[in-house]
Formats: sequence, structure tokens, C-alpha cells
Amino acid sequence: MTDERHSHTGDTPSTPVLTIEGPRATIRLNRPRHLNRLQPEDLGALLALFDRIEADAGLRVLILTGTGRAFSAGYDLGAIGGGPETSPAGGAGPSFEAVVDRLEDLALPTICRINGGVYGGSTDLALACDFRIGVDTAEMFMPAARLGLHYYPNGIKRYVSRLGVDHAKRLFLTAEKIGAAEMLRIGYLTSMVAADALDAEVERLAALLAGNAPAAMRGMKRAINEFARGALDDAAARRRHQDSLSGSEIREGMKSFAEKRAPRF
Repeated sequence: MTDERHSHTGDTPSTPVLTIEGPRATIRLNRPRHLNRLQPEDLGALLALFDRIEADAGLRVLILTGTGRAFSAGYDLGAIGGGPETSPAGGAGPSFEAVVDRLEDLALPTICRINGGVYGGSTDLALACDFRIGVDTAEMFMPAARLGLHYYPNGIKRYVSRLGVDHAKRLFLTAEKIGAAEMLRIGYLTSMVAADALDAEVERLAALLAGNAPAAMRGMKRAINEFARGALDDAAARRRHQDSLSGSEIREGMKSFAEKRAPRF
């Protein structure tokens, strides 16, 4: 795993690269010559970065993106077919499913900056983010049916809960490639922009999220994810609600509203 602050790497492939700028963390998949196809060592690196980001109270939003002309070609197909521990990814290390689940449950809000094509397992990686902003030339497909692969259950559940049964069936069972406009129509993309507007739109959303109350967002994100899975911890959600009514965030939020200024959380 690589850590870079206010700097950029060249074309040398590597495990995912972390950049921290103020309250924003960016993870960049960094194997552009192979369309950022994920390797086994990338999975452990991603988990370590997720832990590091979540432990830093100064970070308020995570952006996940790719180097070069694609977001990601998914997981290395050479690792598929070796049995339960390598289908679709993992060997002796963490499974791809575990990495994507961890991303979905990350406490802070996440944005996937889809700078190009998104294929295979990376479609689920992007779907695990809270928001997906993509260029108008993006495309996606899920080739599991063509490969003879029954996809892992939590990935199918994410497709169903976020896109709906009909869209999940279409994408999984036909393995059809769709373009950015259709990705937007079915709700896969949160927004679609021209390539030269991508960074500005990502920055706009990241700034909006970074300025909101972190504990309130963290708790509501958890509840939304639990509702989507049909597994709400009602008692915990109600405790978070009650705690928020007397917490420091609501005091600052109400004060800033009365003073007609931006809150400082």
C-alpha cells in the first residue's frame, strides 16, 4: 500500500494509493496498464487503508477512483476457479466479498469517482460506495454468467437492494454491457458528467459531505444500510436518535442555523 500526501505517482503499478487532503481521503487503484485489475495483494491493502481512514477523526469523506482510463476491470480472473476461497477472489488472504462489505460499512461517507469503465467485481466495489459519479463515456458489465460463476451472495444482495430485482436480473443473467446513460437511468450512477466536469462534481459533493455532522451521518448511514438489508437494529438506531437530541452536534447545528452561518462540526 502506498501513502502520498499532496503528490502524484507516475505510471508504476502498485497497490492502492492513499492521498489525504484536509478532511478528504482518496484511494486510487493504481494498475493502469491492466485497467486497475485488482490483485490478491490489493485486497489486504484496501482493508488496511479502510481501517486507517476510519480511525482518523479528521477525515470526513472517502473518494475511491482509478488511475488512467478505467475505474477497474475487477478482480484478476486468474484467481477464479480455485475453490471456495478463491471464488471470486482471495486465496489465503481476505476475500473480495469481505473487502467490498467492509467498504459498504465504512463509517464515513464514500464517493466512487468513476473515471471510465467498471467491470466484473469492481461494479460491486463501486456499488458499495454511497455515491457514484461517473463520466458520460463510462460503461459497465457483470460477466459472471458468461464465466460460469455464481456470484457471492452479498454482492447479489447489494445489486438487488440498491438497483432492484429486475435490474439485478438483467445485469447478472444477461451479462449485457451498458453505457453511462443507462447506468444513470437504473440508478447505478448517482450523477453523470462530462469528463472535464468530473473533478468539480466530485469536489462539490465531497465538500458538502465533509461539512455535515459526522456522527449524525455515520449513524444514519448505518441505519440506511441495515434497512436495505432488512436487518435494522432498531434499539441501536433509536439510541443514536435520542443521543443526538442532546449532543454537541445538534447544539452547533442549531446555533449555526440561528446565526445564519455554516456549522463547524
